[in-house]
Amino acid sequence: MPVAAPPRLSRARPASVAPRPPPATLTIGELAREFGLTTRAIRFYEDCGLLAPQRSGSHRVYTSRDRARLTLTLRGKRLGLKLADVKELVDMYETQRDSKPQLRRVVDVLARQRADLETRLADLQSTLAEVVAHEAATRRLLKVRSR
Repeated sequence: MPVAAPPRLSRARPASVAPRPPPATLTIGELAREFGLTTRAIRFYEDCGLLAPQRSGSHRVYTSRDRARLTLTLRGKRLGLKLADVKELVDMYETQRDSKPQLRRVVDVLARQRADLETRLADLQSTLAEVVAHEAATRRLLKVRSR
């Protein structure tokens, strides 16, 4: 007679249990997985001075500081900032927060980025208008030749 398999235990946490805090340290692979990056990208950010992991022998050990810096780095990247600007802002983040010089610098960087984006948007709108005009002209030509 076959033996029934034991019941599976649910791994779901009860609603009353708070989610676990992130681990105190991470390996390069764990950090890469958490942020959806490759280990090569993590090492690139290290080479740029954005991350500075501790070492345990030949292994990199990332802390909550590295996680925070990577979060800010990726946020700057999403905004289209240059890595040099991102590094400057991330480095300022670790100093006295909300100082007037720091806030002025953030405003300057963001204003420059906004101006760049507005210029690119105007270029794209101009190019789009040309494409629309050429498309319409080509459709008219096609209609004439189809008769």
